[in-house]
Amino acid sequence: MVISYHGGQSFKVSFGDTTLAFNPASKTSKLADAVKYGADAAFVTLWHKDFNGVDQVAHGAKQPFVADTPGEFEIGSVVARGFGVKTTYDKQETYNTIFQVKLEDMNMVFLGALSEPEIDPKILGELGNIDILFVPIGGGDVLEVPQAAKLANKLEAKLVIPMQYDDVALKTFLKEESKEGLKAVDKLTIKRKDVSEMEGEVAVLAS
Repeated sequence: MVISYHGGQSFKVSFGDTTLAFNPASKTSKLADAVKYGADAAFVTLWHKDFNGVDQVAHGAKQPFVADTPGEFEIGSVVARGFGVKTTYDKQETYNTIFQVKLEDMNMVFLGALSEPEIDPKILGELGNIDILFVPIGGGDVLEVPQAAKLANKLEAKLVIPMQYDDVALKTFLKEESKEGLKAVDKLTIKRKDVSEMEGEVAVLAS
């Protein structure tokens, strides 16, 4: 599995012939630049211009299945579930969908536009043992660094990937996680055997 980061909360996850998009930025997003590619599925946690660039990940024969609500989804070999939680984004009280995505025998959890660190214990129980956790850390509309670090530790993810941050927030988060000086990588290639040996690791992806 290969994970690429396009800024904001926009991630591309590829494995075999399958490509997944997470919160792709639209052309009018102020959070990240829109990136054009073809995806088999697009996971949109909150219908906002920062995250709903579904048209940007439709290309050629690849017209993505869009998962943007709580529920259960199967896209080829990918099994996903969405859990709705209240959030406040861009000064609007609304709902954000936390997605749990299982692929290649790995359990990924994408927190999306989460503004509060408290998550219903029932949802936490459903998330299970998390291999890869995508967590927003930039503050403002999403979690502040201390909240994000505390939640990441509570969820006991094997690998944490921060998103939606500036340089100051990232530096502070890495200090909280005792990972000062960690260098960003252009993309992350990871297999089940790699993540199974991790415990509280952090990966920073360059956008």
